[in-house]
Parts: sequence; C-alpha cells; structure tokens
Amino acid sequence: MTFAEVMAKLEELGSEQTKRTFIRHGAKEPLFGVKIGDLKKLVKQVSKDQDLALTLYESGNSDAMYLAGLSVHPKAMTKQQLEKWVKRANWYMLAEYTVANVAAESSFALELAREWMRSADEMTATCGWSTYANYISITPDEELDLDEIHVLLQQIESTIHGEQNRVRYTMNMFVVITGAYVIPLHDDAMKVAKNIGKVRVDVGQTACKVPLAPEYIQKIKQRGKLGVKKKTCIC
Repeated sequence: MTFAEVMAKLEELGSEQTKRTFIRHGAKEPLFGVKIGDLKKLVKQVSKDQDLALTLYESGNSDAMYLAGLSVHPKAMTKQQLEKWVKRANWYMLAEYTVANVAAESSFALELAREWMRSADEMTATCGWSTYANYISITPDEELDLDEIHVLLQQIESTIHGEQNRVRYTMNMFVVITGAYVIPLHDDAMKVAKNIGKVRVDVGQTACKVPLAPEYIQKIKQRGKLGVKKKTCIC
C-alpha cells in the first residue's frame, strides 16, 4: 500500500463517534477516529514497508501514528528516530503505548527510558516510565538491573503523589509490572504498592480508572501468571 492508500483507508474506517471518544481521552486533531481493532487489520500490509510506517507517524494524524507504532520494526529504529517520535507524541495513547512500546523493544530501551523519565515534559516523562515498565515485562529477570529498579520503586514511593498527572499513572503501572513480572522484586513492589495506596489521576470525561496496584498484582498472582514474561509489548 502507498501512503495515500493507507490514509484513504483510515478515513474510510474512521467514525465521528470513535473520534469524539478519543478526543475525550486527550487525542489531538487531526484524526479520523479509527478503532484499534480496525488499525490492526492493516498492520500486515504496512509492516512490510518500514519507510511507509515512518511516513505514517510523520503525518501527524493520530490514527496513522498509532498504526505506525503497530507496524514498525523496533530493532530497525535509530535513537534519533525514537527521539523524534517522543517529541511528536501529543497525548497519552501515543506516548504511553505507541512510542513506549516501540522504544521498549528497540536497541535503546534503557538509554532512552532513563533520559525521558527525567524530563520536565509530561508526555516525555510518562513515555519514559512506560518504556522502562514495558522493557521489564519482556526481559528475563537475570538481564535486568534489579538494583536500579529497586531504587526506582523507592523513588515512586516518595514522589508519585506530587508528580504530573499521566506520570502518576505510569509510575503506578511501573509498580504493578515490577510486582507482576520480576520475581526477585515482587515483595518490594507489593510493599511500595501498599504504601502509595490509591493514586489519583485526572482521566477527563471518561470512565477510565487507575488500577489499585496491590489488588492488580494479587490478581495476576492468583491467575498463576506471576513472573511470566510477555513475548512482545506492541499491541
């Protein structure tokens, strides 16, 4: 498919109802309002062409940008390309999912996560925490820097309630993912989860809720999935 053909298909798949929903969640124009399930139907065709995926992200259209994140080959991404991507991620779905998922599977996951987490820009910082969390979910425990993750858990415990809005959300999820996926740090994560308690995030005019970390981790444990790593975080 050509870029023009993909954009025409996205416009065809879009709906005003879905567009309004995304905008309530924070999406910015331009977008057509394409459901994620419909975007996934185009991945096989777009993923054959890395340059096409990159062009879709550069379009600035939110639907095309999300499709790019589903289709691009993470290991082929350069650090400079990922740095450009995070600067263009103008709402949380693009920052916390599209860019973070691709960055987590790239060759620069930790380098960029550490850099972005320290950013004063909310979308960049939330992308950084999500990148590191996603990296944890797909990386064997023996390859993780457990001491660094432990320090990050302590940082979250001390600062989460004073952080920027979406950063609070991804910090909370960092605790959940550590507790669920990193066996050596499960107890530490549960302790931090209990200490931070309920995390308040402004989710706008939506029905979204912030997971209560201890309950979330416990449910994963009850399903027998504790420590079971994911094959991919791109979805």
